[in-house]
Amino acid sequence: MVAKLIDEDPEGAYGYSRVALRLASRVAAVREAAGFAAYANQKFSEALAEFRAARRMTGSVELWPVMADCERGLGRPEKTLDMAGAPEVHKLDKAGQVEMRLVAAGARRDMGQVDAAIVTLQSPELASSSVQPWTARLRYAYADALLAAERAGEAREWFAKAVEADKDGSTDASDRLAELDGVEFVDALTGDEAEPDLDAESDPDAESDHDAQPVREAESDHEAGPDHDAQPVREADPVRQAEPVRQAEPDRDAQPTRDAQPTRAAETDEDEDPAVRPAAEAVETVEDVAVIERDSERDSERDED
Repeated sequence: MVAKLIDEDPEGAYGYSRVALRLASRVAAVREAAGFAAYANQKFSEALAEFRAARRMTGSVELWPVMADCERGLGRPEKTLDMAGAPEVHKLDKAGQVEMRLVAAGARRDMGQVDAAIVTLQSPELASSSVQPWTARLRYAYADALLAAERAGEAREWFAKAVEADKDGSTDASDRLAELDGVEFVDALTGDEAEPDLDAESDPDAESDHDAQPVREAESDHEAGPDHDAQPVREADPVRQAEPVRQAEPDRDAQPTRDAQPTRAAETDEDEDPAVRPAAEAVETVEDVAVIERDSERDSERDED
């Protein structure tokens, strides 16, 4: 579990290592794992003690370079250089010897000996064209030392070589090379340029208010000009008033009914027999005579009285 978490979660790995130490402190692998967990959290004194305990248990010199780096982390670069010249270094494999060179060169730089650090890194492994697990880190350290010595041209060349060997991205050689070439990487999601976008997203009403202005202007224009827009409507009113013409149809149908009576009377007068007219006039004369006689009788009665 310590080996699994040490790169992603160093603090979690350190916690597991402390538990393992309480359960199996006499196991060399446990002491070694605890040492690497402490080293990853820059607890160099604790890491050095665990590495020494593991070395005593196993008798191996494999941890010699990392023990020397712990001395450097504790601010003792001279002790680191002493360990770099110890006989144990010759017992290391090729990877261990390269690691020891890297630690010794770092100690030289801590002491301000940049040129000596460059010389320390110069080796057959550095000049080799073959790519090994340590090649990228060795070339990167050499390029960084050259840059510290103000040898930018050579530093750029070795940073480029480090990029070629760094297949898994264990170093930031590509970024350092781009920096030397004057290339700047800007994150589009950060900085001052991103602030207007963030403000626009945080205030959605701003866009709606801005978009609403033309609508308001359109409404104001519509309200401001009712006279011009209303003229076609007013001209259309006579057409609507023409509807009573349709209501006149019942009147046309009613006219023959009203005119029928005089027409019929006229027809009756025209159809009446001319011989009947004198008889009617004679009747009217007899009635007049009777009225006159009644009036005369009344007058005579009044005279007698």
